[in-house]
Formats: sequence, structure tokens, C-alpha cells
Amino acid sequence: MKRIAILGAGESGAGAAVLAKQKGFDVFVSDMSAIKDKYKQMLGEHHIEWEESHHTAEKILSADEIIKSPGIPDTAPMVQQIIKKQIPIISEIEFAGRYTQSKMICITGSNGKTTTTSLIYHIFREAGYDVGLAGNIGRSLALQVAEDPHEYYVIELSSFQLDNMYDFRANIAVLLNITPDHLDRYDYQMQNYVDAKMHILQNQTEQDAFIYWNDDPIIRRELEKYDIKAMQCPFSLVKENGSIAYIEEGQYKIEYPTPFNMEQEALALTGKHNIYNSLAAGIASNLSGIKKEVIRKSLSDFPGVAHRLEKVCKVGGVQYINDSKATNVDACWYALESVTTPVVLILGGLDKGNDYNEIKDLVIEKCRGLVFLGADNAKLHEFFDPLGIPTADTQSMRDCVDACYSMAQPGDTVLLSPCCASFDLFQNMADRGNQFKEMVRNL
Repeated sequence: MKRIAILGAGESGAGAAVLAKQKGFDVFVSDMSAIKDKYKQMLGEHHIEWEESHHTAEKILSADEIIKSPGIPDTAPMVQQIIKKQIPIISEIEFAGRYTQSKMICITGSNGKTTTTSLIYHIFREAGYDVGLAGNIGRSLALQVAEDPHEYYVIELSSFQLDNMYDFRANIAVLLNITPDHLDRYDYQMQNYVDAKMHILQNQTEQDAFIYWNDDPIIRRELEKYDIKAMQCPFSLVKENGSIAYIEEGQYKIEYPTPFNMEQEALALTGKHNIYNSLAAGIASNLSGIKKEVIRKSLSDFPGVAHRLEKVCKVGGVQYINDSKATNVDACWYALESVTTPVVLILGGLDKGNDYNEIKDLVIEKCRGLVFLGADNAKLHEFFDPLGIPTADTQSMRDCVDACYSMAQPGDTVLLSPCCASFDLFQNMADRGNQFKEMVRNL
């Protein structure tokens, strides 16, 4: 019996374990942290051996293959031992893909992944398609393949997941953009990160489609290196250079395979970055044969995504916006660009090798004040203090929101768009966003 060891017992790891057990593998799950009760119960119900808070090397290194959680870096000591022993390491998505012939709509990019993935899923559901949501959001793809299979899957893919995918094939691949992110995981080498994103193209055939932002300079450069067999479907803000989807005279337009248009003003998502997300989602839906009226209605009534430019409430004439998902500088740029009032901007967290020059001009133009929220705000002070904008230094969400309340004036926007990961002070970006919303509503 072939043995599989799984590192990490979160959503992806537990789901992979259930699928592996179902397919007859000898399965062992190991997590350096405590395992959540719901995943312990899942593993127990399927009679899967597991351990938490440590790794037993001999049980892991005896495996024929390792499924690694995307959150575990290759520098982790256990992973280094696996690499040294030359045991193949794959992702949960790669493993799940071996056991399904369903259509895969896969979305990656530095920014906009969750919004675009959620929007495509919304359109497919409204069209009555049998569709599952997986990857970075939704339920584990492996668990769905094992216990709740669907005809289509809409999958958000991070660079970490793409790193350990080899034979998996996206029937529709969506590449939204590539800007610096997670460089701490890529030896601070941008090209390493770019190469990971471009993996979404691998194994595509002439029967597949590749949707991408035509104006992204890195994507344009990288495409020259690849022999792309899939049908190319570029989109841009205006019609140029072969783009099949764009905005023209206030109209949202897609040229093929079925001509489609609607009023730009009718789009539920606002802001330039969301036009790109809506164009990509529209193309994917059009390619999948969804009727025009369903696409039009779904693009108009999509409720949006939590923690992404989420309006919380107004307090004292000040609008509070939760953009906790903005974990890199580019995402913050789009958030600032979309706000038309003076801004009190909340920045900070676990820096991933950020270059804040990208938002410098917008900060000077739009920000009344800056509130730093992190365990170590020294880099933020070093960059932003010379701009002469009032700042506040905080290490808790309560102090942060109180500082924003003191700094903002009626008509302003308080924007949590931190540019950084959340793990210095919070469990994750959702915890950070939820604490922000709770503190704001208690003002």
C-alpha cells in the first residue's frame, strides 16, 4: 500500500487526507500547531492517524509522497529533510486533480483573486451550474472531490499552491496581475514569484482558455517566454492590442465567443481594479456558455467580498472601510485610488519586503493622517515620517481605531488597507478585519 504523509491539518490538509484514505492510501497527518477540533473529528471519523504540535520524522520520511499545506515554507526543517530525501512534495490541489475530470476555472494574481473567484462562482451558481468553490476560499477541493463532487470548480490559487502543482490542468486559467508580494517566501527574488504565478499556464491545451490583463507589463514580458497553446483572452480598460474585453463609451464589452455588453454603471463592483475583476469574470462565464442575461444580472447584483473595500458604517460623518485583504502595496494603491475623500490610512503588520514608493504619491495627495498598526512599525516610520503627514503608532486594534477616530474629520474616510500580512498581531487577515469592524461599530 502506497503511503502518503500530509503536513498541515487545516482545510486543505484534512481534505487531502480524506481523499487519500478513500483512494486506499496509508495516510498519516502531522501538524506542528494544534489541530482544530472540527478537523480532528473529520480525521477520526475516517480512521486517519494524526499528530499535532510536533512532527515524527520517521513516520513522515517513510512516505512515498508528501502533501504539504501551502502555508508551510520550504525552509521549514521538516520540509528540508523531505527535500534532502527526495520524496515528492505536492499540493492538495494537485492531488485532488488526479481524481476528477471536472472543468477547472482557476484564478491567480497578486490582487483581486478572491473577488474574481467569488464573482465567477456567483455567476455560475446563478446560471444553475453544478459548481464548487475551492482553493484559498471555500471548502477543500480534495474533500469535495471525495464527498461532494461537482461538474465545475472555481478555484482561487495562490503562488504557494502553484509552486507544488505539476500535472494539474486549468481548463480556464485567469491571471489578473503580477506585482511584488510574498517576496519573503521567494528569496526576495521577484522572478521566483513571477515564475510561480506563470505555473497556471502549465499543461493547457488548444481546448483551454487563458484570460489575462493585457496592460500588465510583467505578464506581457513573461508571455514572450511561453508557447501558449490555449485560446488567449486578454482584457484591458480600453480596447487595444487585441483585447477581447474592455470599457468603451461607458459600455462593458466582450467581443467573443458571444458578443456581450452592458452599462458600466450597472456593475455592482466599483473602482478601476474591480473593472478588471468584472471583465475577467465575464469572459470566464461567457466562455462557459452562460447566458447573457444571467451574466448581466450577476455582474449587477454581486454583493462583494468580506474584507475587500467593505464599507463598515459611518460614525460622526466619517466612512469606515475594511480592506484587510490588502496585504501588499499594490492592493493598497487600488484602494486609495478608489476613495474620493480625505483619508486616514491604517498601515502595518508583517512586512513581506514591501516597497512603499508605489503608494507615496497617493498618500501625499489623499491622506490626512496615517495610523500604524503592527508589532514593529519602524520601517513605516522610516519611510512615511519624512512626508510630514500626522502619524500615530498603535499595537492593538482598539488603540488603532481610537487614533483614527481622533484624527478623522466629518467627510473623511478611515481606510484599513494595511499593505502587510496580519500574523504579527492577529490570527489572519479575517481576524484583523473582524476586529476592525467590531471596534468601529462600538465607537
